Amino acid sequence: MNPTELPATPTPAKTNAAALGIVWLVVFIDLLGFGIVLPVMPRQAGPYLTNLSVEAKGVVIGILFSVFSLMQFVFSPVWGRISDRIGRRPVLLISLGGSVVFYALYGFAVTLPAESAGLAIGLMLAARIGAGIAGASVGTAAAVIADCTTPEKRAKGMALIGIAFGMGFTVGPLIAYFGLALFDQAPWGVGALASGLSFLALLLALAVFKETRNPANKAGKEFFSVAKSMEVLRMPMVGTLVLIYFLAIFAFAQFEATLAVLTEAAFQMSNEDNFLVFATVGAVLTFAGGSYRPMVKKHSEQKLLRFGVFCMILGLAGLGAVAFAAAQEPQPGGLRAGFYIAMAISVIGFAFVNPSVSAMVSKNADPSRQGEVMGVNQAFASLGRILGPFLGSVLFQAGFSHTLPYLSAVGLLVIVLTLLPRLKKPA
Repeated sequence: MNPTELPATPTPAKTNAAALGIVWLVVFIDLLGFGIVLPVMPRQAGPYLTNLSVEAKGVVIGILFSVFSLMQFVFSPVWGRISDRIGRRPVLLISLGGSVVFYALYGFAVTLPAESAGLAIGLMLAARIGAGIAGASVGTAAAVIADCTTPEKRAKGMALIGIAFGMGFTVGPLIAYFGLALFDQAPWGVGALASGLSFLALLLALAVFKETRNPANKAGKEFFSVAKSMEVLRMPMVGTLVLIYFLAIFAFAQFEATLAVLTEAAFQMSNEDNFLVFATVGAVLTFAGGSYRPMVKKHSEQKLLRFGVFCMILGLAGLGAVAFAAAQEPQPGGLRAGFYIAMAISVIGFAFVNPSVSAMVSKNADPSRQGEVMGVNQAFASLGRILGPFLGSVLFQAGFSHTLPYLSAVGLLVIVLTLLPRLKKPA
C-alpha cells in the first residue's frame, strides 16, 4: 500500500444500534459521575484541610481535580490497545465496574471524621485516581462507533459522544444539587448516586452489549508503549488532527475552569445560579451535538471543523470582552445577555469541533488499531484538560480585567487555523 493512502476500513454490515446505545450510556455515565462530584468536591475536602495554609489547600484540591485527567491521559491509549487485542466489551465492562467501586470509595471517604483527615484525603485521592483510570475508556467507546458505522456515517456516530458529554455535563450538577437534598445533605450521597448510576449502566451493558471488534484485525501485544503512541502520531493526517484536538481542548478547558469565577466576578452569581449556568452549557452542547448529525450529511467534516473553530474564536473573544467590560464602572447595559450569547457561540463551536476531529482520526486509522488510535487522541484531549484549567486559573487572577484566559484560548485557536490547511494534503 502506498504510505500516503488512507487505510481501508471494513464496512460493517449494518449499524449496531444496541452497541451505539451502550456507548452513549457509558460516556454519559462517565460524565454524569464526573459532573455529580465536581461541584461539591472542594467543599467536601475542605473540613479535612483546616490545618493547612490557603496555598496548601489550593494545591491539594488542585491535585484532586487534575489527577483524574492525568490518569485518563496515561490510560486512554492503554485501554485502546487492550480493546484492540481482547475486544471492546470487556474493556467497557471493566470501566463501568471500576466506576462503581471508586465512586463508592469516594462516598465512604467523605464520611470519615475530621480527626482522620489524612486517611480521608488519601482515600479521596485513591478514588479520583481509580475513577480516572476507569473513565479512560472514551477512546474505546469511540472505537466501538468506528466498528459499527460506515466511513460515510462515522461523523454522525461520533456526534453521539458529544451529545453524551453535553447531557452528562447538564444533568450531573443538577443531580448533585437535588441528590444532596434527597439525602438530607449527607456527604456520602454524591458518591452513592454516582456509584449507583454506574452500577445500573453496568447491568444494562452486561445484558445487551455484544462485541463489535472485527476478530480478523490482529492487534499487537504491547499495552504500555510510548513508541507505539509516537507511531500513531506519525500516521498520515492523524498527528495533525490530534494536535488540533489537543489545542481546541486546551483552549476550551480554560473557559470551563474560569466560568464559575467569571460569573461571580462579573455578575456576583450565587452557587445556585452557577448550577444553572453549567446546566445551560450542557444543554447547548446537547442541542448543538444533535444539530451536527443532520448537517454532516450535507457538509464535510473539514468544513464543519472550520466552522466550529471560527465559532470558538468568536465566542471566547466575546467572553474576554464581557470580562473586560465587567471590570469597568459603571457596567454597560445588556452585559449579561452578551455573556450568554458569547458562551453559547463558543460551546456550539466546540460541539462541532469534537465529532469532526474524532471522525477524521478514525477514518485515517488502521482498522486493526482503532482502539489504540482513538485512545491516543483521547489521551491528548485529557492532557488539554490538565493544562487548560491550570493555565486558565493562573491567568484569570493575573489581570484586573480577567481577560487573559480568553485571549490565551483565542491564541491557541489561531494556531489551529494555521493547521487546518494541512488536512487537505496527504502526509
